[in-house]
Amino acid sequence: MTLMISTSLWLLAAVVSILVAQVVPRVSANYVSLVIGALMFLIPVIRQHVVAFDSEVFMGLIVAPLLFFEGQSTRMNLVGRKLRYIVQLTVSLVLIGLAVVGVSVWWLGGISLPLAFMLVAIGAPTDATATQSVTNGLKMPASTGTLLKLESLFNDASGIILLNMAVLWYINGYVNVKETAVDFLISAGGGAVLGFVAAWVIVLWRQRLLRTAYNVLNAQVLLYIVTPFVLYYVAEAVHVSGIIAVVCAGLVHNAEAQRSRLINSPQIHFSLDLVTMITEIFNSTVFVVLGFLFVQIVTNQRLVAHAGNWVLIGVILYVVSVIVRYGYGRLRIHLTRRLATIFSLGGVHGAVTLALAYTIAERHIQRGDFDLILLSASVLILLSMIVPTIAFQFLLEPEPSNRDLVREVDEIKVKMVHQAIDAVQSMYLPERVKRSVVFDLMTQKQKTRTRDFVHAWLDVSRHPEFTDAEKELEMRAFINAFKQEREYLDMISQSEAKYQQCVYQLYNEVLLAESLVVGPNVFEE
Repeated sequence: MTLMISTSLWLLAAVVSILVAQVVPRVSANYVSLVIGALMFLIPVIRQHVVAFDSEVFMGLIVAPLLFFEGQSTRMNLVGRKLRYIVQLTVSLVLIGLAVVGVSVWWLGGISLPLAFMLVAIGAPTDATATQSVTNGLKMPASTGTLLKLESLFNDASGIILLNMAVLWYINGYVNVKETAVDFLISAGGGAVLGFVAAWVIVLWRQRLLRTAYNVLNAQVLLYIVTPFVLYYVAEAVHVSGIIAVVCAGLVHNAEAQRSRLINSPQIHFSLDLVTMITEIFNSTVFVVLGFLFVQIVTNQRLVAHAGNWVLIGVILYVVSVIVRYGYGRLRIHLTRRLATIFSLGGVHGAVTLALAYTIAERHIQRGDFDLILLSASVLILLSMIVPTIAFQFLLEPEPSNRDLVREVDEIKVKMVHQAIDAVQSMYLPERVKRSVVFDLMTQKQKTRTRDFVHAWLDVSRHPEFTDAEKELEMRAFINAFKQEREYLDMISQSEAKYQQCVYQLYNEVLLAESLVVGPNVFEE
């Protein structure tokens, strides 16, 4: 029961943060989620019902599906074209950062070298979602944005392997470079192979089901949704990278989606909508958890003792990492000064970094050193979000304002609906059928009041359901109305190029509306 209550609180907080973010669109939704998470901790009645943070559960149930869906949104041929950069960012850059940043932290922070390397390994993974939070309302250069996205997809495994190496060094007093290299190749390579093979088997099985009489929409969608959860834990059970496995599986599913859109359109559409919903809620949940943990850490008197030391180490971690990323961007990737600066600041850290810090709690790490790691990682995360949020205001161009376009599109929608209503008004229909169809069409403009809805609801509640003949007339009225709307949108899209993308969105809405009111379920059996 405690776990159920805790999960419900996290999800409710995520939903609240999504709603609040709509009220303050100028503030990134992720920052809103951070604040909501902090408030959760500050309210005792809520805090006492939240179970202790479990990094393994967090990685498997939240991070894994997010990376799977992120991988699915990435074309496999893009990964092939950028493979050289992926290897550079996830191997070369990580190793250079480990050496340079680790030695800097050891020298300037006055801690042991194994402990310094643990901190650098924890700070290796970057977070694409966190990067989006610092570019809210700003236009990220496409080339740099692609590099940051690919880096965040594949560098988690590097951080995990190097963290294991540093922990063994800390415990045993020595480091086995050869064993670490072999472990990395087995973990990353094994994860990639497992992800591709497992995804291919699942995809081929699902494709086979789609072409048989045994295809069931709900079962197929459920199989798709549980894929990243199962695959992650299977990969971890056989000691390969679960993160790499789910990312590679997502890439395979991207190619599947491209060639399966029309074989069962309702199923594909339902899957896309479900993924969008899960991604939005899970992204929000990640930052709610992050906000909760931040406040939990900084209000713990035992943890915040000797604050100067861990603040200094966190600052060193961030500053030297940015310098290394800038130098690598200039010398190895051959970016311009501006793009290299954006690339260096765009390596934002998020909940994965904090989750890795929590993973060492069960290892043989001294309590004081664990506290230092937890707090220094928190400083690193905060700096990696705050600094680019400010700097990008000067480095990036703002996204073009679309207020005028939105206003014009609203006018198009109103005219479109009036075209449809005029068509219905000219049809010979029973009065109550005509009234019902006109009201539904009016709601497309989103101009009806709650009072109007109440009147319509009372009317439906008082009167008997339409007869089969009236249902058929209603359906034909909608078919005629939606036809008029589509023709109007087609005319507008051809006359004004600037409206095309928005008009296509309205066209999609019309098609979805038509699928709801026109179909085999109109008549009673």
